[in-house]
Amino acid sequence: MFYKSPEAFIQQVVSTKKTDPDTLKKILNLEKKDLLSLLYITDKIRNYFFGNRIGLCSIMNAKSGGCSENCIFCTQSSVSKADIKHYGFKSAEEITSASEKLSFLPVKRFGVVTSGRSLSEKDLEEFKKALNKNNNKHPSFCASLGILDYKTLKELKDHGIKRYHHNLETSESMFGKICTTHSYKERIDTVKSAKSAGLKVCSGGIFGLGETDDQIVEMALALKDIDADSVPVNFLVPVKGTPAEKFNYLTPYRSLLIIAMLRIALPDKEIIICGGRKENLKELYPFIFYAGATNLMTGDYLTTSGENIEADISWIKELGFEPDLVK
Repeated sequence: MFYKSPEAFIQQVVSTKKTDPDTLKKILNLEKKDLLSLLYITDKIRNYFFGNRIGLCSIMNAKSGGCSENCIFCTQSSVSKADIKHYGFKSAEEITSASEKLSFLPVKRFGVVTSGRSLSEKDLEEFKKALNKNNNKHPSFCASLGILDYKTLKELKDHGIKRYHHNLETSESMFGKICTTHSYKERIDTVKSAKSAGLKVCSGGIFGLGETDDQIVEMALALKDIDADSVPVNFLVPVKGTPAEKFNYLTPYRSLLIIAMLRIALPDKEIIICGGRKENLKELYPFIFYAGATNLMTGDYLTTSGENIEADISWIKELGFEPDLVK
């Protein structure tokens, strides 16, 4: 194993919130016989910072398809031939109506997500109308609107947004293999601008694109460096019509180790399990919280079906956890 005493290792992680890169790489190569020992550690760390509660969030695809960017995994990108719906930005009424359907459920955050590099001024104004209608009710609004500058992000905060979502997607050394229409630096700059505007940041990425162990650790340390408050974890589900349609790099065991490594690398940050969770984790899926996950994205994803919200809530309780209440 990568430690002499599990209790000493747990204490070191929770007190310093630091783990060296070599240890993180060892976790990604852990032998199966040591898995239960690892889950003991990650469960203790998760419980130390987050207790027994699991947070839920849900998203709305508020503008679908027609993206100018060429991300190889995305069904909405300019290089995708996937059969998806295309439509322009939803109205303020449609957005608030979708959020109101969640108001009686323990779903903490409602993310409004759009395709494209960024939103037009007209679409931004429509979104601000939705924010004004919401008036900080439950669930709270998050936004994922692409690459925005400080001024726009500050305006969104002033209209009630508390959190901005902008994934790094992968490591800097891997990024050029999955997207060439914008730079990794632009993603980092957007996150920094959101932080400067006083917003919390939800930033993670997608696994299963052929990244190496070194690149997975590189990404984890980049997320630590930008001080992401929440880390969405997506596992690739290859979709026909995308350049990644034949990718097959993940196993259930590797997927679980990625979650565990992220928990140890980012001990006090939310880790949200999102797309591809059941497809990739399979029989190991019930172990995600013991591996360190603190949140689930529930309901449908952007262009693919997700999980039933009521079923997710029931499943969380069956495992002995409680859906987190709104704060």
